[in-house]
Amino acid sequence: MRVPHNALIAVADGRKLLFLRNDGDAVIPVFRTVTALSHPNPKDSDQKTDLAGQAPSDVGGGGATMGEADYHQLEEDRFAAEMADMLKKRAMNGDFESLIVVAPPRTLGELRKHYHKEVTDRLSAELGKDLTNHPLPEIERLLAAAE
Repeated sequence: MRVPHNALIAVADGRKLLFLRNDGDAVIPVFRTVTALSHPNPKDSDQKTDLAGQAPSDVGGGGATMGEADYHQLEEDRFAAEMADMLKKRAMNGDFESLIVVAPPRTLGELRKHYHKEVTDRLSAELGKDLTNHPLPEIERLLAAAE
């Protein structure tokens, strides 16, 4: 993948977000960290206080357990919506002309639900991988090798 000079690269998962800038060129990228954010998100079991509810016996065949909310996943989805809002603000402020988003497929899907038109107009590429714990040279190498 060619990463244009001065492109903004958002590397994210449900808990971390890195904004990187390509100070190199499209052939030899050189990334620098612009912003690094971490969002606390305890385990699902640490966020729950009650057991799953019970449906009344006349609904669903006699006291079936109702679907349990995954609070950990809900918080990751909320963080993705916040990331989309950050991207919107940066786009509206003219912070980038070209954007590349790297995130696990589920996070990418959630981000797409919240992209603003100003973001999609500048979106050059997306890569469905979790690279948040990789060092910058490795992210550069993996992006350059991606198609």
